[in-house]
Amino acid sequence: MKLANCRILLTGASGGIGQALAHALAKQGATLILQGRNEATLKQLQNALPNAEKHTLWVADLCDPAALAEPKGFLCQQQQIDILINNAGTNHFAWLEDHSEQQITQQLSLNIQAPILLTQALLPYINRPGIIMNIGSSFGSIGYAGYSVYCASKFALRGFSEALSRELTGSGINVLYFAPRATQTALNSDAVYAMNKELGTQSDSAEFVAKEAIIALNKEIKRRWLGWPERFFIKLNALFPGVVDKALAKQRHIIARHAKASLAKEDPQ
Repeated sequence: MKLANCRILLTGASGGIGQALAHALAKQGATLILQGRNEATLKQLQNALPNAEKHTLWVADLCDPAALAEPKGFLCQQQQIDILINNAGTNHFAWLEDHSEQQITQQLSLNIQAPILLTQALLPYINRPGIIMNIGSSFGSIGYAGYSVYCASKFALRGFSEALSRELTGSGINVLYFAPRATQTALNSDAVYAMNKELGTQSDSAEFVAKEAIIALNKEIKRRWLGWPERFFIKLNALFPGVVDKALAKQRHIIARHAKASLAKEDPQ
């Protein structure tokens, strides 16, 4: 789909990938509705975009189910959208036993419940042809120690995307699943960066991820995973999970050490 003059609702616009996506989409000539929780940050982003006056803000906490009904009100009074990008997300790197209930709830709420409820609410307000892009993760296909809850939410988002895509076949709405690998954003703690460095895990800039997302939108690529060897391990994990079990078991002691270091920084007592 050509993005020029498209009206796009982008969630999580104030985050690393979200900001990079906002800039990339605006440069393509799209008109954006930018969602985030911090109005000042969103306003700063809006003012930095080309044709700032074209774009609007939606300040809301997507973990609050009541907030998810808000866009229906302003879309009823304005032009409908052409693309919904469910980008908002969060993660917490820790062993499951060290997660708080709030950390578990927040990840499940923002990463999977919010995109499902928002998509359901906005389906009548998406033009045909239109696109729903769900931003997943390579951890939506590979279960990784230290990210059990995050993986659960991203596995669910991948399943939701696949099922909804088949449900909407012939409707004029195309559902895309776009999965970055490790990305350099503020979501990652110092412990995560240290672990990735020790393991030799490659990561991408948010700007690179945004550029690839634009390609996926333009070509309407239904499933897209970024990075090598991540794409190889995703295929291997689907066919021979036991092989991946053994490979990742060799990393477990390193992951555990960094997970505990992350916990110690959160609770210095």
